[in-house]
Amino acid sequence: MMIIIGAITRLSESGLSMVEWRPLIGAIPPMNEAEWNRIFDLYKQSPEFNKENFWMELSDFKQIFFWEWFHRLLGRLIGVIYLVPFLFFLVKGWIPKGYGKALFGLFILGGAQGLMGWYMVKSGLVDVPDVSHYRLAAHLSLALVILSAMLWLGLSFWKMSIKATFKPDTALYNHGLIVLLLLILTILWGAYTAGLDAGLVYNNSFPKMGNNWIPEEIWFYQPIWKNFFENQAGVQFTHRWFAMITALVIISFVLHAGYKKRSEKSFVFLSVMIFAQVTLGIATLFSQVNLHIAVTHQAGAVILLSTVIFCLHASRFKQP
Repeated sequence: MMIIIGAITRLSESGLSMVEWRPLIGAIPPMNEAEWNRIFDLYKQSPEFNKENFWMELSDFKQIFFWEWFHRLLGRLIGVIYLVPFLFFLVKGWIPKGYGKALFGLFILGGAQGLMGWYMVKSGLVDVPDVSHYRLAAHLSLALVILSAMLWLGLSFWKMSIKATFKPDTALYNHGLIVLLLLILTILWGAYTAGLDAGLVYNNSFPKMGNNWIPEEIWFYQPIWKNFFENQAGVQFTHRWFAMITALVIISFVLHAGYKKRSEKSFVFLSVMIFAQVTLGIATLFSQVNLHIAVTHQAGAVILLSTVIFCLHASRFKQP
């Protein structure tokens, strides 16, 4: 939910509406007109207002403010909902041996994610009213690391509770690691695509980019490698091909699992989800990054990553 709200915040261009960092009292929204005017006056000093949103009235500002405030509030709530039960379980001695440090480490990562979010926002409050796409990618990546680690630990506790037999299928597991690496790269370049608004170019053709397989602008920057990180056409090109290669490798992973007669439903769901995600990606492109479709596409990436984690974890145990 946090990652989806983050996508809405980004795509609705609401992320720079809160220009101050108040970790504690920032959870409380403006409660009166005077406070609303104070934070609106602060926003009026930002590059985004001066260069893009100078037409806004207070009523317009309230709409973009909501998503950024809600995104930060949800982050705080996640921290509380995680920490309180963790401390209770710790005092009670209910945490399995060897897992205490890992669970505490997740809480530290959550705090680091809050700092990373503010570090990202700060990059859009200086001169150019856009956050750094590198910091945006780092913010999303850390969120996915936290999600994946929580899911992996949760699956480990579940396997422990049902006394599952640890019997790794090394070949299938290594195949899954390749899938995971390619999926991470695809999502990373998806974040670059979002941060650079690269989905707004070449959005009327697929798989070609216009009349060419390789866009002419891909050689614009020097050195050449910068085009794959900072050139809109180059970033979208890279995201497209990582996605298609990842889809093919995922299909091979599912076929590998079928050959090994793995019966877990996660492998079946993975085969369905990869086709859905590719379709959502193309739809996002052709819709010129329609907010609803684009948010669903990001949610699909999270579901796809989670399903790969399920499959990886399953390959470490004897199938039921």
